[in-house]
Amino acid sequence: MKEKAKQFKNQVQTFWTESSTLRKSAVISVVLLLLLAIALAAALLFRTNYAPLYSQLTLAEAGQIQEALEQRGVAARVSNDGTTIHVPEADVDRLKVELAAEGLPKSGSIDYAFFQNQMGFGMTDNEFTVIERSLMQTELAELIRGVQGVEQANVIITLPEESVWLNSGQESSTAAVVLQLEPGYTLDSSQVKALYHLISKSVPNLPIENIVLSDSQFNNYTYQEEETSPAASFQSQREIKQEIESDLKQTINQLLSAVVGPENAIVSVTADIDFTQEQRTEDLVEPVDEEEVSGLAISVERINEMYEGTTGNEEGVAGVGDEIPNYTGAAGGGDSESERTEERINYEVNRIHREIIESPYEIRDLGIQVMVNPPEGMQALPPQQTADITAMLETIIRTTLPDGSEEEGEQDVGDRVVVTSMPFAQTETGEAEQPAATIPVWIYAVAAGLVLLIIILAVLLYRKREPADLAEEQDEAPEPEPEQEDEPLMETEETEESKQMRQLNRLAKEQPEDFSKLLRTWLSDE
Repeated sequence: MKEKAKQFKNQVQTFWTESSTLRKSAVISVVLLLLLAIALAAALLFRTNYAPLYSQLTLAEAGQIQEALEQRGVAARVSNDGTTIHVPEADVDRLKVELAAEGLPKSGSIDYAFFQNQMGFGMTDNEFTVIERSLMQTELAELIRGVQGVEQANVIITLPEESVWLNSGQESSTAAVVLQLEPGYTLDSSQVKALYHLISKSVPNLPIENIVLSDSQFNNYTYQEEETSPAASFQSQREIKQEIESDLKQTINQLLSAVVGPENAIVSVTADIDFTQEQRTEDLVEPVDEEEVSGLAISVERINEMYEGTTGNEEGVAGVGDEIPNYTGAAGGGDSESERTEERINYEVNRIHREIIESPYEIRDLGIQVMVNPPEGMQALPPQQTADITAMLETIIRTTLPDGSEEEGEQDVGDRVVVTSMPFAQTETGEAEQPAATIPVWIYAVAAGLVLLIIILAVLLYRKREPADLAEEQDEAPEPEPEQEDEPLMETEETEESKQMRQLNRLAKEQPEDFSKLLRTWLSDE
């Protein structure tokens, strides 16, 4: 195999060296065009087509949907200044159903721009409305059929007519959906909630209360908000109450530690929390100019009429004389003039709509009990110091309780604070019975382990360095003198050389790296 590869390489090199410059340029061009074609084909083959998922979103809702898509690992693109989100075209229907189950988006509508672009010109408003409503119904039915357990869905949507009057209120849309479920299948509460959210967000201005959802067996599915159980509600309220009391207790302990010293005060806080939640809607009408109590003039109409002329003679009726009282008799003519001024001003006022949700809890009452350990040699704190502590605790109560909760005055605040001073029983015995500081057993175990580890490392290092030291000692040993002619000495020298050769052979087999270092040392010395 290697010979074939080498032979092919030699043939290519021979072909390249024997080719002319023109042929080389042609080969390079063909290779580049082939690579470019492969790259374009791969790009077209693996390109992802994106389609709009939601449009006309607020920036906050776009961020929520983007976060939900990232958690699912779906690639998304944002356009139109962050109001439209595009996802892969194959995942549009699935993501609409899944996000609707989570109540997303809070507003906005499903984009039908693709279908509206197919409409021709010269279409009347009525035709456009009929086609638009039909497309909504068809697309919504397709989405509902994607829900598990739904075989068929029929959707009827009623859109309100747009009024030409500005002051007329905006009417809401209505929708009726009939589902044909799989045999033996029933929708659970989460699926019903998802369908309600999907239908509400698919049709403009369609509140949930204007949706009727039923199946082919005339079973009606109603939208129900999630209700917490009494046990869960009680546990949540209890945790909030404990957290408030703990925060107040920590604050009071910090203040008392600076006055009487640490661990010389015991604090107990009792809070009464009102968990009644209020939600109200206000529609207010206020003048633009509050000083003059007037609105903003949006239209002014002034009419001025003036008449000048000569009137004719006043004559009576034939046969009527002075016997009729208050009858105008004949008189001479004269000049007359008249003037009329009329002004109409239309004012506009501030119309304020508020939806207010009060805090879910409010501190209704508060009680603080403090027990202080007096200094040594005293049975109680001085009255002035007790009064200062009481005043400090009353200030904490005033600033914590909401306005209007102290209807009984300062005396009521004083009844909420109790400061007691007496020696603590555990102060003297606690210091006497405190055991002497001892070293834990685990510290001895850790120390013994460290000592054992150090010994093992030292042994390993010594064993690693022993052959190298031996080789260095052999290198430094004096060479035998050739002038000595005594035969016993020659036999001893030959024995020493054979021993060194055996050691060098063993060193080369067992530790080749050290042996190579030793050879490099000998060569550098020579």
